[in-house]
Amino acid sequence: MLTAALIFLATYVVIALGRAPGLRLDRTGAALLGASLMVASGTLTLDQAYKAVDIDTLTLLLGMMIIVAHLRLAGFFQLAAAWVGEHAHRPALLLVGVVLVSGLLSAFLVNDTVCLMLTPLVAETTLAMRRRPLPYLLALAMASNIGSTATITGNPQNIMIGSFSRIPYAEFAGALAPVAALGLVVVTLLILLVHHREFLTTERLSQAAVRVRWNGWLLVKSLAITLAAVAFFFAGVPPAKVAITAGALLLLTRRLKPERVYREIDWSLLLLFAGLFIVVRGMEAAALSPQLLAQAQGLRLDHPAMLAAVAAILSNLVSNVPAVLVLKPFVQGLADPHRAWLVLAMASTLAGNFTILGSVANLIVVERARRQNIEIGFWSYFRIGAPLTLITIVIGVLMLG
Repeated sequence: MLTAALIFLATYVVIALGRAPGLRLDRTGAALLGASLMVASGTLTLDQAYKAVDIDTLTLLLGMMIIVAHLRLAGFFQLAAAWVGEHAHRPALLLVGVVLVSGLLSAFLVNDTVCLMLTPLVAETTLAMRRRPLPYLLALAMASNIGSTATITGNPQNIMIGSFSRIPYAEFAGALAPVAALGLVVVTLLILLVHHREFLTTERLSQAAVRVRWNGWLLVKSLAITLAAVAFFFAGVPPAKVAITAGALLLLTRRLKPERVYREIDWSLLLLFAGLFIVVRGMEAAALSPQLLAQAQGLRLDHPAMLAAVAAILSNLVSNVPAVLVLKPFVQGLADPHRAWLVLAMASTLAGNFTILGSVANLIVVERARRQNIEIGFWSYFRIGAPLTLITIVIGVLMLG
C-alpha cells in the first residue's frame, strides 16, 4: 500500500507541475514511469495492467484525432476563421463569431485540437483588422472549454466519462448542451464587460486579407464523414466504434499521404492516458478499501454541489483528466452514479477556465499566441476566468440538480 501510494503521489506531483524538477521527465513520461513501477513493484501483474487500460477511450480519442487531422489538412479551420472575419463588421460581432465557432467546433472535435488550429488564425485575423488580439484569444480558449462540456467527444475527460458511464451520446448532450449554451452567453458578456473599450465603438472593422488554402475534394469528403459520424453518435452507435471507423475511412484515399495524417496525431496524449489508467488502477488495488469508500461518503459526494466543488478543486490541482480518474471509484459507488457522472463531466471541464493552467486548451492558446509575439498574462486571464468558472459551475449544478 505504501509503495503504491508513493508511486501514485510522485506521478501526480509531476503531472501537476508539468515536469519533474531538475529532469526532462514530462507528464507523459511520468505516467509511463508510474505505470511501469506499479507492475515492477508487484502492485499489479502485467495482465492486470493491460486490463486497466480502457481501450474504448483510446480508440475514440484516436479516431477523433484522425478526423480533425483531415479537416485541418483540407483547410476547414482556415475557412471557418475567414468566414467569421468576412461577416463580422463590428468588434462585438467578431467576438460573438469567435465564441460560437470555438464553442460549436469544440463540442464535437475535441477542444484541444480546435484551439491548436484556430489560435494562429484568430491572432492573424485580429491583427489584420487592427484590433487587440487579447480579448478574442481569451474568448477562443474559454469558449472551447465551455463548448466541449456539451458532448462526449468534446474533450478527453468527457471521452473517458462516456466510456466509464455508458451514458448514451444523445442523453449526455441533452443534459449538458444547455449548460454549455448558457456558458457561451456568460463568457461573451464577461469579456464585453471587462474589455468594454475594445467593443464600445461605432467603428467598422477593416476587412482582413488573410490567405486561405483549402482542398475542395478533401474538404467535402472530410465534412461528409464527420457529419455522418455525428449522426451515428446521436443514433446511439458506440462512439469509439463510430470514430475509429470514420477515421479509417478517411485514410482511404489516393491524394493524401497517410504520413501527413499520422504527424497530426498526439501520440504522447494517448500514452499519457494509458499510463494514468494503470497508475490509478494500482492505487485502487492497493489502497481502495471498503472503509475508505465509507469514509468518502461523509464528504456527501452524492450532492451535486459538493461533487462539483471537489472536482473543480482537484482539476485545478492536478488537471481534469487525472482528477476524473481519481474520482472514478467514488462516483461509481454513489446512489445515483448517472447524475454524478454528468456533474463530474460538467465541473471538471468548466473548472479549466479558472486559470491559464486549468486546461491544456488554455496552454495551447497561450503558447501559440506567444509565437506571434502576443502575451496572455496570468491576471488578464484570471480576472475573467475566475468569475466565469464560478458562474458556469453554479449554472451547471442548478440545471443538473
